[in-house]
Amino acid sequence: MSQIDNTPLTFEKVWAMFQETDRQMKEAAQEVRELQKEAAREIKELAERQKKTDRQMRETNRQIGDLTNRFGEMAEHLVAPSIHKRFNELGYSFSEVMPGGSKIFENNKTKTEIDLLLQNGEIIMAVEVKATPAVKDVEHHIKRLEILSDHYRKKNEYRKVQGAIAGAIFGKTEKEATLEAGFYVIEQSGDTMKIEVPAGFTPREW
Repeated sequence: MSQIDNTPLTFEKVWAMFQETDRQMKEAAQEVRELQKEAAREIKELAERQKKTDRQMRETNRQIGDLTNRFGEMAEHLVAPSIHKRFNELGYSFSEVMPGGSKIFENNKTKTEIDLLLQNGEIIMAVEVKATPAVKDVEHHIKRLEILSDHYRKKNEYRKVQGAIAGAIFGKTEKEATLEAGFYVIEQSGDTMKIEVPAGFTPREW
């Protein structure tokens, strides 16, 4: 059991106590400053890493965008020259598709744009070309064809509007979504394209 110091406080003892408290406070303050410096260094390093990651992401996105654009340009050379022949083998009677795509204007504004457009006196076939088609591309193409159909009706041109999606790489889910929407699936096959028509498939008309 510790003994209680009953020695009267003197100026020297009080001063020593203050000095010890001051020393402890300075040490604690120094530790806090060191922790703050370390935290600041870590935050700075994290910010630098984030900047580097952001730069890498921007570069990756740019490269992906370049690849997508190049495939879109390549579509004129890969898809456009023979796609009318592939459709004609299915019973259509399309002439050669004009390269460069087709835009639908209303009130001097572009309402939609078609990558490849084939047509005859009865049917208009709108083809969307993607490097790797996604499910959202199917949804967008449906809206695109609705606009296209409405545009021709306003011009009193009552032709059937059908659609297709062409892709270099088609995932199973994306292919199923394309077919379920009533679109033809056009896939790369060597140096040309093929149209997949599963048993029981009926193209949707707008």
